[in-house]
Amino acid sequence: MADYQAPLRDMRFVLNEVFDAPTLWASLPKVAENVDPDTADAILEEAGKITSGVLAPLNREGDEQGCKWNDGEVSTPEGFREAYQTIVEGGWNGLGGNPEFGGMGMPKTLVAQFEEMMQAANMAFGLAPMLTAGASLALDAHGSQELKEKYLPNMYAGVWSGAMDLTEPHAGTDLGIIRTKAEPNGDGSFSLTGTKIFITWGEHDMAENIIHLVLAKLPDAPKGPKGISLFLVPKFQVNDDGSLGERNSVSCGSIEKKMGIKGSATCVMNFDGARGWLVGEENKGLAAMFTMMNYERLGVGIQGIGAAEASLQSAREYAMERIQSRAPTGAQQPEKAADPILVHPDVRRMLLTMKGYVEGGRAFSTYVAQWLDISKFSDDDERRKHAEGMVALLTPVAKAFLTDRGLDACIMGQQVFGGHGFIREWGQEQLVRDCRITQIYEGTNGIQALDLMGRKVVGSQGKLYELFAEDVAAFIEENSNDETMRPYLEPLAAAFERLSDVTEHVIRQAGDNPDAVGAASVDYLDLFGLTALGYMWAKMVKAAAPKAETDTSGFYTGKVKTARFYFDRLLPKTVALAEGIRSGSGSMMALTAEEF
Repeated sequence: MADYQAPLRDMRFVLNEVFDAPTLWASLPKVAENVDPDTADAILEEAGKITSGVLAPLNREGDEQGCKWNDGEVSTPEGFREAYQTIVEGGWNGLGGNPEFGGMGMPKTLVAQFEEMMQAANMAFGLAPMLTAGASLALDAHGSQELKEKYLPNMYAGVWSGAMDLTEPHAGTDLGIIRTKAEPNGDGSFSLTGTKIFITWGEHDMAENIIHLVLAKLPDAPKGPKGISLFLVPKFQVNDDGSLGERNSVSCGSIEKKMGIKGSATCVMNFDGARGWLVGEENKGLAAMFTMMNYERLGVGIQGIGAAEASLQSAREYAMERIQSRAPTGAQQPEKAADPILVHPDVRRMLLTMKGYVEGGRAFSTYVAQWLDISKFSDDDERRKHAEGMVALLTPVAKAFLTDRGLDACIMGQQVFGGHGFIREWGQEQLVRDCRITQIYEGTNGIQALDLMGRKVVGSQGKLYELFAEDVAAFIEENSNDETMRPYLEPLAAAFERLSDVTEHVIRQAGDNPDAVGAASVDYLDLFGLTALGYMWAKMVKAAAPKAETDTSGFYTGKVKTARFYFDRLLPKTVALAEGIRSGSGSMMALTAEEF
């Protein structure tokens, strides 16, 4: 198993050469005062050292040891507490946090690169800072000044961690039927009672306090999603002077035994009259939570990329060293008993597919992060509104497409190893197990597809889609006279036209067929994702091609050749997806329950 090394060269290429992030940051005054190119580069360099040198070596042992539950207390795998302190001491928990409360105020375009490194190195561990950052974001956006001053500094510092408590035993996707109750105490606080399940890092021994953001219903709340409120519930009460008080009435009833991410604690949390405080307005809890979930869903997509990057690194090294059989064109290393398996077309197919999805996905996650930065930091109302529309449209694609392809890539990496990929010592089977959850949590990928097709595309009558369509069309038009780009723009334009035609087709179908959206949604998201990555690869060719002619490192030439593979072998999958979508819902809905 190759030791994970942060792909800093490619991250710098994406940030600086593809998206010109420094120019974006300079256009956002609230960002410009906190980051410049030198600062960003230093952050990337240090992040690479910590994730590769501290987190990655703990990944396998964390998986094998797992977290342990004992009478409500959860102990973490050996080395996790020390690694957490390293993260805390470096200020990494507050990397994207509000500087007013001790955060570093870094843009998501930069933070996303650190998140990928952390998730690739050790996904189970990486979930803890990820959840704290998300909880901090929601609190900063919707909490009162008093709550922010009281909790955010220690959360950004990592002294306290955060958790998100949504799911209940009977209510997963349908949060409108949650039963957790919040009763007012008459002093501005509330007593929360109920049970939450699948709470990532809901209890552990790495931080001195855990701040839970809990969805619950007030006594007179309307039924359904419109009756949900958000509450802050600390594990330990916090005194007026900031010191910790008595233990709150919140406890961990058990932790789950899971397929993967075993180094993280997935908790059943019991609230028995636990004292909490309202975050935001009454009955507006879902809106507050979705502030966090837009960021978290991109973060989960980044987890998919990270796992796939780790798998690619190992598979690539193995393919160069493992010798089996001879190349179809004759012996490449006649002095050895066989040639490296890298010579075989099928091994190259797998590695290039992985590379196409990983590097294309990295560019796409940065593209989405760019819109998040504009939507959060821009002083221009029109620009910010445009960015908010792009974020709404692209978030489900980032979450679902990147994790679907992430698992595909991990399985391909395992396949490159053959039988050795099925065995513990090479690490590939753990990546497959760990990556699998990314398709399930933060809203299953089927739900993401429904959100994209139903709410974002059909629900807006195509208006949100038009924002993306205009961006792609403008790029194609701007580069139409560039002969170097022509071999990439033509297939991109064809895929883009295919996506636009199918979009209009489903919008028309949905008018009189209630099943049209659900029947089309998953294939539509894949079609959208493949086209979006085609756009990313075209942008990367534009940045790399001028430098490829004099490139001696292989970076730029490899980038252009990988793009060619993507357009030749992966983007054509859009043809089959479009045909499937156009077939409608008839065959999908035809069977009776008995016929299954």
